[in-house]
Amino acid sequence: MEQEPRSFTSQSNLSPQQNMAPVMTIGNWIVTMILVAIPIVNLIMLIVWAVSSTENPNRKNWAIATLIFIGILIVLNILFLSTMIGMMGGLMEMFGG
Repeated sequence: MEQEPRSFTSQSNLSPQQNMAPVMTIGNWIVTMILVAIPIVNLIMLIVWAVSSTENPNRKNWAIATLIFIGILIVLNILFLSTMIGMMGGLMEMFGG
């Protein structure tokens, strides 16, 4: 199985009209992860980063994706818990509880 050659565009070949986002440093990502690890602050910061027009596009897209993922997890948890509560209610009726 042969791989096709990949070509990469260096920044010097890009036209000046293209708006390039600054690269987030490792330090920026460490601060981001620390803030997201703090309860309540994490949701506030994710919302701020997701709706900010001046935020780094990399962090903004990451915040939007994280909020979508959190929303999906909340829906799945609600479905799971409602199923478990229904099963427990059925067992209680079955065994006369």
